[in-house]
Amino acid sequence: MSASISAKEDFMQQQILAAAKRLFQVYGLAKVTMDDVAKAIGKGRSSLYYYYKSKDEIFDAVVHIEIREMLAAMTHATSQASGLEQKLRAFFLTKIEILREKGAFFKSLDVGMDANALSEFQKTKIALHYLIVRQESALMKQLLTDGVNKGELRKMPDQELDVFIMVLLSSLRGFKRELELENDPAKVEPAVDMFTRMALYGLKN
Repeated sequence: MSASISAKEDFMQQQILAAAKRLFQVYGLAKVTMDDVAKAIGKGRSSLYYYYKSKDEIFDAVVHIEIREMLAAMTHATSQASGLEQKLRAFFLTKIEILREKGAFFKSLDVGMDANALSEFQKTKIALHYLIVRQESALMKQLLTDGVNKGELRKMPDQELDVFIMVLLSSLRGFKRELELENDPAKVEPAVDMFTRMALYGLKN
């Protein structure tokens, strides 16, 4: 395949996924059809089938892009920070900020679903949740392992470290929900600073 053809196909896929994301966010996953996506990019439905066999495939691709973007932002933020405390702060703050940016998309997906569809979609949400947790846990473990190697943290057994990461990320999710309910942006950074200090206390003692 020539480079020009490959670039054209990549562009078409980007168009399809961008259009699908917009439609999912406006109408919910259940109400969007392959015809809707094709119409949104000015193509026939048959053009979509060359790239994606079903709406489920398109949805899967859209969501995985969202997840990759989230992890890429967190990885970049932590790589720009110096010292473990600042890296943890960057991890927590970026996680909260990017979820706020992407929250509307994820919250809109189950709009219009009946009880059966909601039940099935819940399984998808759980699978995506664990995918995100695995990737976040791997990034967090790398940060903490680097901190141990640099003498910033006490060394702990792998099992204890894994449990600590699970508790930390679970706490962060609850913490994020509380901040959403508060709906006061001014509280985010002070709260993240406090959470970071609490995490470091647990890691050092």
